[in-house]
Amino acid sequence: MSRPSKIIIDLAAIQANCRLAQSIAPHSKTVAVIKADAYGHGAVEVAKSLEPQVEMFTVSCLEEALVLRENGISKPILLLEGCFDISELKIAADNQCELVVHSRLQLEQLIDTPLKTAINIWLKIDTGMHRLGISPQEVGAVYAKLAASKNVKNIVLMTHFAHSDHIGGEHTAMQISRFEDCIQPIVANANQKVELSMANSAALLAWYQTRMDWNRPGIMLYGLSPFAGPIEAASKLIPAMNFESQVIALRDVSTGESVGYGCTWEAKRPSVIATIAVGYGDGYPRTAKSGTPVLINKQRAPLAGRVSMDLITVDVTDLANVQIGDNVLLWGKELSANEVASWAGTIGYELVTRMPRRVTRHFVS
Repeated sequence: MSRPSKIIIDLAAIQANCRLAQSIAPHSKTVAVIKADAYGHGAVEVAKSLEPQVEMFTVSCLEEALVLRENGISKPILLLEGCFDISELKIAADNQCELVVHSRLQLEQLIDTPLKTAINIWLKIDTGMHRLGISPQEVGAVYAKLAASKNVKNIVLMTHFAHSDHIGGEHTAMQISRFEDCIQPIVANANQKVELSMANSAALLAWYQTRMDWNRPGIMLYGLSPFAGPIEAASKLIPAMNFESQVIALRDVSTGESVGYGCTWEAKRPSVIATIAVGYGDGYPRTAKSGTPVLINKQRAPLAGRVSMDLITVDVTDLANVQIGDNVLLWGKELSANEVASWAGTIGYELVTRMPRRVTRHFVS
């Protein structure tokens, strides 16, 4: 019998979430974001399940792309951070990767490096995120240099939003306006259609103006809403990851006795404490506070005391018929990772992407 902590990935849920993304913008093409091992869900397995459904995948870097190629994924793959040095350019071209260009250095390296095959380029424009991207003032000149290069096959113009999870926020409206203003001369003077890409998950769900030729759904594919509050479209998402374990011990704790490291939780009444085989070594957040919910046999129970490397303790005094071996849902379809994350001072994105190899993954469809 192996250690009971495990992750169950529902590939059918991911496919359904992708269909939802596509239904929101039926005339757009889909770039499925599967960076960081598909947000912890297994990039190879997710790519295989989505390959018939999407036009392209995107990852952060060449290493992630090569893993997909080695496992038989043939759809185009976009490298969101482009290439980090000249040596990667030829490998990317040979493996049918498309590149984001976000700096003058990348532009010069691309133009100056002899390539056997021209590459599709996504020119990233910094409209207000201020991490990566060409300034709006430079876009025309950079686009012209790319268009004149024999190494460039096609150019997509893209940007990324800093605050699209704030519905109706001024910052996103400003970014949209900046993007439209700086691309207008290029689009107006081009001999052929210039393809555009703006929408991430939040923008796709809430900002209709951002639904362009290519949309880039990420977190929504995995069934997590990017919004702090409820919105109708996001309510249809199906969480794809169930993080589960089991009760491995039960004990009675007297009033005034403490539980766990640091003695941070003290029984205010005679209590029953369940010990569960999961901890921060399995990806459960150490910062989760006492009171963080888990589900035992579909009943809510609060965390009692600090999370340790291998174990957590939960107050089950008010639950009926808890037994050793009972199933525990740490997050998933019936308990959102976003809710657990709020107790841990983080976001659902981090919880699902930081899962270690010690936890076995099981894929269902």
